[in-house]
Parts: sequence; C-alpha cells; structure tokens
Amino acid sequence: MPLGSRIMGRRATKVVFVTQQFDPDHPALGTTIPQLAALAQRVDELVIVADAIVPERLPPNARAHSFRAPTKLGRGLRFYAALARELNGLRGGAVIAHMCPVYAVLAAPLVRPARIPLVLWYTHWKDHWVVRLAERLATAVVSVDRLSFPFASRKLLATGQAIDVAHFPPRGPEPAGGPLRVVVLGRYSPAKGLETVLRAAALALDAGVDLRVELHGPAFNELERKYRSGLEPLVDNLGLRDVVELGDAVGRDELPAVLARSDVLVNNARGGADRIVYEAAASGIPVLASNPAHENLVEPDAFFGHEDAEALAARLAEVAALSPAERAARGAELRERVLLGHSVDSWSDGLLRAAGLSSTAAGGSVGSR
Repeated sequence: MPLGSRIMGRRATKVVFVTQQFDPDHPALGTTIPQLAALAQRVDELVIVADAIVPERLPPNARAHSFRAPTKLGRGLRFYAALARELNGLRGGAVIAHMCPVYAVLAAPLVRPARIPLVLWYTHWKDHWVVRLAERLATAVVSVDRLSFPFASRKLLATGQAIDVAHFPPRGPEPAGGPLRVVVLGRYSPAKGLETVLRAAALALDAGVDLRVELHGPAFNELERKYRSGLEPLVDNLGLRDVVELGDAVGRDELPAVLARSDVLVNNARGGADRIVYEAAASGIPVLASNPAHENLVEPDAFFGHEDAEALAARLAEVAALSPAERAARGAELRERVLLGHSVDSWSDGLLRAAGLSSTAAGGSVGSR
C-alpha cells in the first residue's frame, strides 16, 4: 500500500480497468500503457482486464487477467470470471470500461448491484444502441469533451485527451527554406477523408505552394485495405506521385521522430477527438483539422470543411507563408494547451473524479470522498 494511504488510514482503493489490449506494440492501442501507468500512480491497486496482456509492462501495483478465448461465448465467460474474482475489495474503488461500451454493459449486472461505480470512457462520433445502453447503465461517462461523445448526457464529464506528453519532446529549430512538410497519421479509413487531403495538396501545388505529404497508418481489415489501394490511382490522377508517400503504420517509438520532421499535421477524421491531433500539438507543430471536436485545442483559422479541398489548400498556403519562428510560436502554444488540459495526469484525475474518488498529485493515495 502506498505510504500516503497508510498514514491517512484510508481503505486501500482498487480500480478495475477493462480494455481491449495491454500491449505497447499494438499500432492503435499501445497508448494505453502510459495512460495506465499514470492511473496506477493514483491508486493502491490496479487490475487490468483485457484480451491481450504484456505482463512485463504492468505497473508495480498492477495485476492483470486476460479474457482471450477462441469464441465470443468463451470470451464472455472469462470476462465474467475475471470480474467476479475482483469484486471483493472494490468498495471504495471503481470499474472503468475503456472505449468499448459493451464492457460496461457486461460489467453492470455484477457491479451495479454491489453499488460499485461503473465509469465508461468513450470518445467516438458514432452513435449506437450499445453506446446508449452503456450510458444508461454506467454511473458516469467520461470523454474528451461534449463534442467527442455521440449524444448529450447529464452523466458526461469532460477530462481532455490522455497524452503522454513526455513521449513527445518539442521539435527543434526548423530550418528555413525547403518544401512544407505535411503529415497525415491514422487508419486508412473512409472516415479519415484522405481523398480531400490529396485533392487539397494538388490545389496547393497548382497555387505555387511547395510541399511534400506523408500519409502513414494501418489498414486493419479488408475495407481499409481496399480504401488504401483506391488512393493509389488518385495519387497518379492528381499528378502527386513525386510529392506524396502512402506509408505504412508508424510504431509508437517512431512517432515522435515522424512528427519532429513535419511542419504541419492535417487531420480530416469525421468524428471524435482524434488523439493524433493532440500528440502533434504536444510535439509543438501546427495542426489543421476539420472536426469541431478539436475546437478546445485548435484556433478557428486552422479549421476546414471535411470535404472542402479548396479550404484546406488555402490553410496549407497560409501555413507555408509563415516564417519558421511563427510556426514555432504556434506549435509552442499548442503544446502548452496539451500540458494544461490533455495529459495522462489530468486524464487520470478526471477518471477518478467521475468515479467519486479523489487523487493525490504525488501518485499516492486515493480514497472515497
């Protein structure tokens, strides 16, 4: 038990965190590792329930259960068995369902009768009956802000994103001259609006903007693989073969270097507060975005319409016209906003507040209010 908890005589607090993967090498979910490291510093005992577990990366005060099984029924049974084993000692603690509303739905029959707080963390644009049911069953819902949750809820608490700012050092001085280096990061998905980005790049080139564009991301399923393949002829038709790279996924350890060599991130994701926007901001590079969910981070003149290639081309021209010092100043302001309201520390504190718990900043004790 942490020293602070022993001195204050509080009941040791246990938090059960249910997520998809606890794997630092997962291309989309590796960010969960630093998030849970920060959460573990604020509780006495952290229990992680996930499909896949890399035990070597568990925090010192954490344990884990895997519900991996070859069938959906098997996964459900293992999920219930793991959660049932952890109910003892959860008074004064909480269960947190991370990103998958079905976890909250499955946990509710065990957790709610025991009067244990059940918190849903969810940030996505898509509404669905499972999300609606999870919201009804949860004691609290947590998201980046009101725009990153698909519908209005009186249970919603906005905590900001959960960015491991230490992983993204501010970029060094930008050399003068050379093309504008544009980066696009995320899944190859129709929801990302990559055709608009490519058309905007072509329009900007026609207007005299010297630029290079890197796109990097995974393609997890057949739809996404077909979508990526369909971008290749568009690159050729727009005459962009010499200036556009359609690259593969970037690992978490590689991401800071990719951002550091870029002048601006373009994000055209249709919904949700896309975390790459906040990671780019933490790196101190300007961001152009189409989704109003980022209005608490990005200046109004950095937005464009989701299908408005002309507006994005104009934004790219404006960034290209800035001096290196002006771009650096914009990036520094964005990084400061992430530090203040979108770090793994502020996120962890927000989760615990939503559960009716309090946290010490020193990473020691958590107790009931």
